[in-house]
This record gives sequence, C-alpha cells and structure tokens, in this order.
Amino acid sequence: MTTKESECNIPGEINYKEHWNAAYVKNPTEKLGWFEESSKETIELLKESNVPKDAKILNVGVGSSMLIDELVVDGYSSLIANDLSEKALTDVKNRLGESASKVNFIADNLVAPTQLEDLGEVDVWNDRAVLHFFLKEEEQNAYFNLLKKLVKVNGFVIIAVFALDGAEKCCGLQLQRYNTEMLQEKLGNDFVLVNSFNHTFVNPYGGERPYVYTLFQRANK
Repeated sequence: MTTKESECNIPGEINYKEHWNAAYVKNPTEKLGWFEESSKETIELLKESNVPKDAKILNVGVGSSMLIDELVVDGYSSLIANDLSEKALTDVKNRLGESASKVNFIADNLVAPTQLEDLGEVDVWNDRAVLHFFLKEEEQNAYFNLLKKLVKVNGFVIIAVFALDGAEKCCGLQLQRYNTEMLQEKLGNDFVLVNSFNHTFVNPYGGERPYVYTLFQRANK
C-alpha cells in the first residue's frame, strides 16, 4: 500500500490525532509522501550548532522519521521524540529495538501540551515539517510560546517548513508557508539567525517540495 499527500481523506471536522494515527496505520513509513531516507539537511544544521552529544534535543512532530535512528547511531544520548500520533512513535520504537531505551518518547499536542511544558530546558528544538500545519494565530502563538519556554539561553532552534513557493497542502491539510523573515518575526529578537537555506525535497513519488531550513540561536530569555 502506498499513499500520496493527496490521498488522505479529510472529514469536515478534523480530529488531528485520529487523522495522523490513521495515516501511520495505513502505510509503512517508507511509503508516506513525506518520507526521506536521510535527514541530511537537519543533521548538517545540528552539527553546525556544535552541541555536545549529550545535548538535550527535542524533536517535535517527528512522526516515524528516520532522523531518530540517525541521531542514535551518531551517538546523541539525550534525545526526545515527540508526536501527536502514538502509532508513529511506536513505529520508531519498534524499529530501534533495544536502542529505543536511549530515547524519551512523548505523545503530546504542541499547541495544547500536557507533558512537554514540564520537560525543563532543552538545548535544541528541532522541527521538520510541523509548524506549517498550524493555521490559526492562537495555534502558532501556542507553538512559539512553548518553544520559548523550553529553549535555554544559547540553545538552538532548527525549523524546516514549506517555503512560500512550496505545496499548499500535505496529507489533505492546508498549510501555512514561511520564509526566513517570517520565522524570525515569530521568534522575536531573542533569537539570532545562524543559517538558512532553501531545499527542494523530492518525495517518494517524485514530487518536488520546496522547503526553507533555518538555524537560530537564543541570545536572551
């Protein structure tokens, strides 16, 4: 079975947890329209941050991404994997086997958190393709308020989202697209841009998906 983003069926009233759980139940990770074999761009930015291997790295909306596997292999030892979908996180756990004990898995909602807000400070907030699903201003505010609460001074923020010329929808959901300046405005003056670049992700079906990747560092809190 395979799925493209356009094949997701969206009812009039969306239960997002059910929506994402269903996507991961119906399809193996490598057949999902947003699957990438290697999170090379994210890892390059993480290495540019030069955080130690025991840095506390919060990966938000990680889904069943291979990123966690790559970070474990690279020797990062304080990893947190968050997603709204318990099924996605279970897939990662099963794939990692015994190495899953090296990862703290947290199923929680970024815009209405019940566990993440008590996590304590983190060295890195990493988001590949989550922020752009939050269309309402109150959702965006909740996302950035949580980020600002958790990221420590001198900590880093990696955000990769659909660029302004990117896709308008993913898995049937409308998207809010961004450029670097828009992300800087959301983060505010306490965060300094370290690096940004455009990247065209080619999905498993040959579709081109323009992204903007950014790395910020927190100067003040």
